[in-house]
Amino acid sequence: MARGAVALAAAGALSLTAGCGGGGDSGDKGKGGGKSSAPAPGTSDLIPHSVTLPKLDGQKLKVTAVWTGAEQKSFTKVLDEFSRRTGAEVSFVPSGDDMASFVGSKVAGGDPPDVAMLPQPGVLREFAQKGWLKPLGGDATAQLEKNFAKGWRDLGAHEGKQYGVYFKATNKSLVWYNTKIFTAAGAKEPRTWQEFLSTAQAIADFGVAPVSVGGADGWTLTDWFENVYLSQAGKDKYDQLAQHKIPWTDASVKDALTTLGQLFGKKELLAGGNDGALQTQFPASVTQTFTGGEKAKAAMVFEGDFAAANIAGTKAAIGTDAKVFPFPAVGGRSPVVTGGDVGVALKDSQASQALLTFLASPDAAAVWAHEGGFVSPNKNLALTAYPDDVLRSIAKALVAAGDDFRFDMSDQAPAVFGGKPGQGEWKQLQDFLRNPSDVEGTQQRLEADAAKAYKS
Repeated sequence: MARGAVALAAAGALSLTAGCGGGGDSGDKGKGGGKSSAPAPGTSDLIPHSVTLPKLDGQKLKVTAVWTGAEQKSFTKVLDEFSRRTGAEVSFVPSGDDMASFVGSKVAGGDPPDVAMLPQPGVLREFAQKGWLKPLGGDATAQLEKNFAKGWRDLGAHEGKQYGVYFKATNKSLVWYNTKIFTAAGAKEPRTWQEFLSTAQAIADFGVAPVSVGGADGWTLTDWFENVYLSQAGKDKYDQLAQHKIPWTDASVKDALTTLGQLFGKKELLAGGNDGALQTQFPASVTQTFTGGEKAKAAMVFEGDFAAANIAGTKAAIGTDAKVFPFPAVGGRSPVVTGGDVGVALKDSQASQALLTFLASPDAAAVWAHEGGFVSPNKNLALTAYPDDVLRSIAKALVAAGDDFRFDMSDQAPAVFGGKPGQGEWKQLQDFLRNPSDVEGTQQRLEADAAKAYKS
């Protein structure tokens, strides 16, 4: 669920509608953790061996991340490969959406995880300021410098010290659509926001809810806002708002909320209306768009490349039944928003440093890439590791961006404002989805929350 903003030169060059089915199962919320075990014989034959890891027989390692469902299963395979090569015994513990509170409680109890995959750079900075993080060792740093652009390395650093490895990235400026419904309704891929609204209305008139929104998960709504804002207000304003150098009462925020209200303000354009959207979690927002073919509950769903794992849990084939187009341009160009999960050590052990070294290598990225539902900023990961042309195109564009990127606005904010269920941006944008006409009130509440968060 990590999120961020990358300004790619040509979003339209992604060739996003090509491809065939990708791996993974549905991304429904999972429960509990588990110990990694060695993969079946032959599994690692497809994985490169570019990095040498120490033998860690008998050493135990506890790893936490927000991932559940398909993402947890895929990451567990990465940990399995690490265990196979080193002999370490790795336990995975899901943190839930509130990583900051989860790790904070473990630190307070004297038992922090060895490694955490943080979904927000703002959380990395907070943890570093509190002295919870351990700097990367020499081997991990060497892999990082070899395989990642400077911009990604900088995101994992704080006050001159390198703490993190950005293992997983995602392009979150994608709209996935049900081709059977589009064909039946005579709809075409829109390129601009106005074309998007017109297409949505045409599909609604055809008798199908055009847009599925996972409003029960507040983070999806921050992504809606950020895509509109980046495209409409531009990069400079985006940077200023991300750093709270301009208030949320700024006219540019009013413009973006008003634009978003053109969609949220018409309940016939949302699957289940506004109330239904607020009760729909992200995984269901995807699966209800592709379950049943032409009889699905919605025609389109906005979110990142990781939605492929949820689509794979239906009978829809990516590239034929499920296609994707770039988020429509509100201003002069389509935005490209990406996020990322950064691995950090909370215990300075040989095992935790070895895992971060592994995560910084193409070897670890290749394990998950083969599973699908994953994109890596690792520039030395072969594109052939990805299972379909859709993901290859997205990954190629991400790596080609080099250092020319911006990270997700809410993920740059203090977690209390940009990354916690039931408060800050997540809550205020859910309230906005409930009442899209209250633009001014939403701005005032967002600014009040931001002012408190950035002062603390």
